[in-house]
Amino acid sequence: MTITIAPESPLSPDLDLLFGRHVAAMHADTPPESIHMLPRADLAREGIDFLVMRDGTEPVGMGAVKRIGPDHGEIKSMHVLAERRGEGLAQRMLDALVAQAGARGLARLSLETGAQDSFAAARALYARAGFAECGPFEGYGPDPNSVFMTRAL
Repeated sequence: MTITIAPESPLSPDLDLLFGRHVAAMHADTPPESIHMLPRADLAREGIDFLVMRDGTEPVGMGAVKRIGPDHGEIKSMHVLAERRGEGLAQRMLDALVAQAGARGLARLSLETGAQDSFAAARALYARAGFAECGPFEGYGPDPNSVFMTRAL
């Protein structure tokens, strides 16, 4: 396994499977009003670093860091293909996103994830990486389907 993680355009056609799976997962058990993912094209905007994880040439994961304040960033659209879970790839992607945020001079990194049981593994991953639950941040309000987490860098 030759895993690489690097900045890429979210508009690359070979990312269609990743985005399709991500969208399907977000809609699987979350009401539409509680889905806070960015449209794919919005991930290509200035102020967002979009990273792709590849095994050789095959995209197997993705994630983004969106600047939401002078020294505050948010993790967006983190996803690893279901058939590749359990290999430590989500941890590697999260580590890369945290490093990217630090390289951009951010002092805090936050995220929104689901409160449903299907997001339990994601919440545990973030907690192991030092993220702690917090209240809604930049642009969010209270939502019973959301868990907000943050950590200092």
